[in-house]
Amino acid sequence: MKTSQNIVRESLKELSEYFKSTDFSKAILLGIALTIPIIVGIKLDMLEIGITITIGAMLASPSDVSGGIRHKITGILLATLLSMIISFIGSYLHLSLWLLFPALGILMFSISYLAIYGFRASLISFSGLFALVLSFSNISNDLQPYERMLLIGVGGLWYASLSLLRHYIFPKAPTEYYLSITIKLTADYLRTRGHLVKEKNDRAELLKKLLHLQTELTTTHETLREILISSRKGSGKSDYEGKRMLIFAQLIDMLELAMTNPVNYSKTDELFKKNPKQLDDFQALLFAMSDRLMTISDYLSKPKRLPKSTAIESYLECVKKDVFSSEVVYDEDSLMLRNLYKYQKEQVKKIEKIEWLLSNPDRRQIPFIKHVYAKRFLTKENYDFEVLIENFNLKSPIFKHSLRIATITMIGYGVGIIFKIQNPYWILLTLIVIMRPTFGLTKTRSIERTVGTLIGGVLAVAIVLITQNTIVYGVLAITSLIVAFSMIQRNYRASATFITLSVVFIYALLQPDTFTVIQFRVIDTAIGAGLATLGNLLLWPAWEIESMQKTLVKSLHANRIYLEEIISYYNKKGEVSDKYKVARKKAFLEMSDLSSAFQRMTQEPKSKQKNLDKVYEIAMLNHTFLSSLASLSTYILNNPTTPATDNFNKVSNRIVENLKFAEAILSLEKHSEINRELVEPEDIFEVTYGKSINLSEVDGSEKNKELVSILEEEHLIREQLKWLLEMSKKIPKVLMETQF
Repeated sequence: MKTSQNIVRESLKELSEYFKSTDFSKAILLGIALTIPIIVGIKLDMLEIGITITIGAMLASPSDVSGGIRHKITGILLATLLSMIISFIGSYLHLSLWLLFPALGILMFSISYLAIYGFRASLISFSGLFALVLSFSNISNDLQPYERMLLIGVGGLWYASLSLLRHYIFPKAPTEYYLSITIKLTADYLRTRGHLVKEKNDRAELLKKLLHLQTELTTTHETLREILISSRKGSGKSDYEGKRMLIFAQLIDMLELAMTNPVNYSKTDELFKKNPKQLDDFQALLFAMSDRLMTISDYLSKPKRLPKSTAIESYLECVKKDVFSSEVVYDEDSLMLRNLYKYQKEQVKKIEKIEWLLSNPDRRQIPFIKHVYAKRFLTKENYDFEVLIENFNLKSPIFKHSLRIATITMIGYGVGIIFKIQNPYWILLTLIVIMRPTFGLTKTRSIERTVGTLIGGVLAVAIVLITQNTIVYGVLAITSLIVAFSMIQRNYRASATFITLSVVFIYALLQPDTFTVIQFRVIDTAIGAGLATLGNLLLWPAWEIESMQKTLVKSLHANRIYLEEIISYYNKKGEVSDKYKVARKKAFLEMSDLSSAFQRMTQEPKSKQKNLDKVYEIAMLNHTFLSSLASLSTYILNNPTTPATDNFNKVSNRIVENLKFAEAILSLEKHSEINRELVEPEDIFEVTYGKSINLSEVDGSEKNKELVSILEEEHLIREQLKWLLEMSKKIPKVLMETQF
């Protein structure tokens, strides 16, 4: 049970992390970007010009996401350019309803379709949609269309300059923040692994949590990778960036190490039942490593204050005594324990390396990663025109989403006009914010947006009843806006609450009838949320099961390439190739995408959750397969190994063939077209490796140390191959039973 003191401490810690986050600093920046033009406009009696510049800054801000500064500024400038063009066109749409509706639909589709180019393009696309919606408002109507367009451009440049200024004043802030988050997520991953060791724990729930953590980690890795590699490219060789890059490399290796697991938990459960102290010591070691990483994360920006700790060394020594006890009998259990110990020892070395890098060592001792090598790991988007052509069909989720949002916005604006809604563009604003390519996310956002708006409306009514002070309204409007933007990624419901408060207080400054504003705000949000949900449900719906085959193929293919690189390294030895590390990264990313796809599927209507149990089984098989690959590769990379045997190559090649078969099942429309026997004519594993390892010649003498080392290798390779082979047989069978 958590004490009230612990709850308060954790709450204060979360609040402290919130204030340190890049979301909060960006929100502060946006607050400055929005308020200064308005204040200057009031002082110079040019309020309308100030408001339009503020709109330009707001339209540029969505593209200000973490990543390389060059990509960030390019995104902001492209968002500004698109917003200028769309604002200019939108200024003429009100001239005729016959022109307005088809033009609205075409523009909405075209702008939304730009999201086909990836995440940053989707943010630029949102700026264009936002600009189109704001062109329907009565803001800055006294300005000529070309004047409004140019002032929006000024606002975008104003925001870009502030973003650049923030980067040069706090160049290390994004790196420190995302590196700290990565360390904390890795610590949480290790702690969850520690809980998984105990048989009494709910392993199904813990495995789900593990999948979620892995998804978060791979996403954060991608962001941090771009920040580190791009910043080094921009600023030349930097000791600071070089050390952070090496720390990041240790964390990537730690994730692979943390994924390593026993072949199956039933064996470890049986072993630890006989020796409960061994279980307690292994678990305590994992928890100690997790705690140490949490401490390192807290002191990342001030490493000299990092407190010393010997907890990890103490627990590692306990585990060592358990494993290498004088009474130990050489059997398969003892070999499994030895290999588990080796994994944990490697993990401890990674933590020690991180602490050493933070201790400001002599740069001549640091093996810096070359930029030419590092940039190979950046994920590149394909911006060719052919991408637009290839996806211009109903098989593309983005194409369907663009059609859907175009149709629903026309309907939404029509509803606003027919029922004489005070601000019908609020319906459009709700639609572009809520609607997403998938039903699950749209439904969740609709609920959170509606609930948040209602809470914001109630709070606004209470504040308006208590005070009618315009200064209070102004302060609350700015504060609410900053909090709202800082919470968009963290808590969308809270963000919707503060956006409502901000909008109400801004209108309260402009017109006296605040309660009418609140009323229409709630009505417009409810209409927009309802239309968004219905649109995703009825118009060209993109159910996750429709794209699940493609997602599974990518994950299986990435796992197969990763396995092939492991086989290649085990046969050739020597330096670890770039191809191996890229394959590992790809396998982790594709597994993360598969996990996310499954989560989205669970949010869809029950009638559309086709073969959910089977899909979950396949996802878990993929995850377990990847964990086993991590176990195999980690051992091979971190231990001196004997030459790969013919048995290893025969079994591993059979596993590769089984994975190719699974990919073929997913790629072909009819399973009957695949002519291959699922049941092997012989048990290849038993033919090659036999049923067990011969341990009769082993004793505890000094002369048998080398033999024991060879047997440890044979045991791990044998057990992991057997497990991989079983899973590679099971995956096609489950796929054959699944209807997509």
